[in-house]
Amino acid sequence: VQLQASGGGMVQAGGSLRLSCAQSGRTARAVGWFRQAPGKEREFVAAIFWSGVLEDDYADSVKGRFTLIRDYAKNTIDLQMNTLKSEDTAVYYCAADDSWRDVKIRPQYWGQGTQVTVSS
Repeated sequence: VQLQASGGGMVQAGGSLRLSCAQSGRTARAVGWFRQAPGKEREFVAAIFWSGVLEDDYADSVKGRFTLIRDYAKNTIDLQMNTLKSEDTAVYYCAADDSWRDVKIRPQYWGQGTQVTVSS
């Protein structure tokens, strides 16, 4: 499983960004997004089960603002981020695992990070 994250950038508070996580090689059953702000530990953001048999899961801090979108044709999982806040500033990572539990706490596969900066 190889993961490639893209789509980071800089945006003003209240704006939107869309991150994309592309899988290549074997497709893992679940994909998650994590983020790490300067001086803080990496935290869970959202997770999706590729087949859709399980409901998407979101951290409380992003519920109602972030949405996961799967594209079967491109084999990507996008993270649509709306109403961004300065506290959303972080390096965002996509990750994958075949376990729904583990993709949210200790995923086996990681992509490189992409920087998201929200200016107030």
